[in-house]
Amino acid sequence: MGESARFRLDEIETWIFDLDNTLYPASSRLFEQIGARMTHFICERFGLEWEAALSLRRAYFRDYGTTLRGLMLVNRVDPEEFLIYVHEIDLSSLAPDPALERSLSRLAGRKFVHTNASARHASRVLERLGVARCFSAILDIADAGYDPKPALSGYRELVRRHRVEPSSALMIEDIARNLEPAAALGMTTVWLRGGSDWAAEGVEGVRIDHVIDDLGAFLALAASRQGRSSRP
Repeated sequence: MGESARFRLDEIETWIFDLDNTLYPASSRLFEQIGARMTHFICERFGLEWEAALSLRRAYFRDYGTTLRGLMLVNRVDPEEFLIYVHEIDLSSLAPDPALERSLSRLAGRKFVHTNASARHASRVLERLGVARCFSAILDIADAGYDPKPALSGYRELVRRHRVEPSSALMIEDIARNLEPAAALGMTTVWLRGGSDWAAEGVEGVRIDHVIDDLGAFLALAASRQGRSSRP
């Protein structure tokens, strides 16, 4: 889906990024570690075998948007306890990304992370990638009142807290349905395809302005558009 007159990249002033499987590639397999720790948490908390815990985890994700949301609403699990446990992962498979840092640095405008994970996890990942200094702030699941994307509350909180003008904001996500609230608020939307079926669910019903396969290439294109528009 190409660039339209309404969504010119050189007019974007605020860049909003998902974290997991967006700012780093899914091939790093970090989210596999997180998923395994979620399953292990459920095993230990409820005395379930692995397959039963995995089934419950997936059911909560499907029905409530995140496993955490289901555990909070159904089982009264403390969210901070869960988040601390599941995000204690090994980041050694995640390499620093100087190319991403250069692309983000060239991009004019404020940059935020909006994630269903914790701010601590996001900060660790950004530091590991070498891009932490590029971002103005992180809005995490706690900031959204533990109401996960694609619930609208977190998007509205980001807009309110950081005085974002949606019409000049752009959001990049690997999960297509998480772009629907951004589109409803008037943001430009970018879907980063990752190949997983569940991340593509609902894509037909979402207004997506750009579909990309390479984040770095897209950011380089955006920076070049900005550079051309600023010339006298």
